[in-house]
Amino acid sequence: MKDLLLKVLENGQGLPLPKYESSGAAGLDLLAAIDETKNIIIPPGKAEMIPTGIAIALPFGFEAQIRPRSGLAAKNGITILNSPGTIDSDYRGEISAMLINHSKINFEVERGMRIAQMVIAPVFQFNLVKTENLDKTERGSGGFGSTGIRAEDDKR
Repeated sequence: MKDLLLKVLENGQGLPLPKYESSGAAGLDLLAAIDETKNIIIPPGKAEMIPTGIAIALPFGFEAQIRPRSGLAAKNGITILNSPGTIDSDYRGEISAMLINHSKINFEVERGMRIAQMVIAPVFQFNLVKTENLDKTERGSGGFGSTGIRAEDDKR
């Protein structure tokens, strides 16, 4: 396991550090670093930026993806609006999660609530080389839905 420098900001003081909840977990759970006397209500169809109280120093060649927690989505209809959010290796500001409420009732965010997960992944940068032709593949230019059952083959 590699080390990652993490700074706890003023609003994150007193909260546990993000952690992997199991030995095989890919994501670190992020907590809501809001004022404990001022819960945030997210009405149906609305989104709110929720601070986590941490900043990180990712090494070059890595990103942190901010992803939804499956439990919040399944039980409450809460997900990440720009999923996955990307934290670049040169960003040093507070990590936040833009939660959106897809349910029909208000959702209340409390201090210390697990609101998102952060997955750290390698990234590669490429030189773009302009060309007139691309190599041929079986799929070709088929877009959304082009790799599943074709409508004429679906006998259901």
